[in-house]
Amino acid sequence: MKYLLVFFISMVPLIELRGAIPYAVLFNLPLVPSYVIAVIGNMIPVPIIFFFARKVLLWGMDKPVIGGFFSWCVRKGERGGEKLKEKAGRGLYWALLLFVGIPLPGTGAWTGTLAASFLNMDFKKSVLAVMGGVVLAGLIMGAGSLGLFGALSALFS
Repeated sequence: MKYLLVFFISMVPLIELRGAIPYAVLFNLPLVPSYVIAVIGNMIPVPIIFFFARKVLLWGMDKPVIGGFFSWCVRKGERGGEKLKEKAGRGLYWALLLFVGIPLPGTGAWTGTLAASFLNMDFKKSVLAVMGGVVLAGLIMGAGSLGLFGALSALFS
């Protein structure tokens, strides 16, 4: 049951693997299977986001109730794409990998994939870059979570 939660947490926008890995560590789940499950869960939405999210968001921007949120998502995707372009130059796919891989708020697979879609980047190369970023973010979050929860455990033992 807890592995299923790791899987679903990793699919949630803005939380993604960055929340799933600490959850797994907090509940003493084995790190390697939790990591694999979180990476898979984080990657499942990527093709859907790449091919459909931009179309749905652009369609819904002027709709009542959802328009504000959809407009915010479009602006976020466009800003993410512009930041990537500015910093990357010709290394756009490496920049995408690092954008997704460095676990900061708002830089996960959802935002990176949406940015790649807005920039009309190649699908296969984008998925590989996003996957590399997810793997990197998972390694960073796993090490950080083990260190943080290990230190807290030692303090309160």
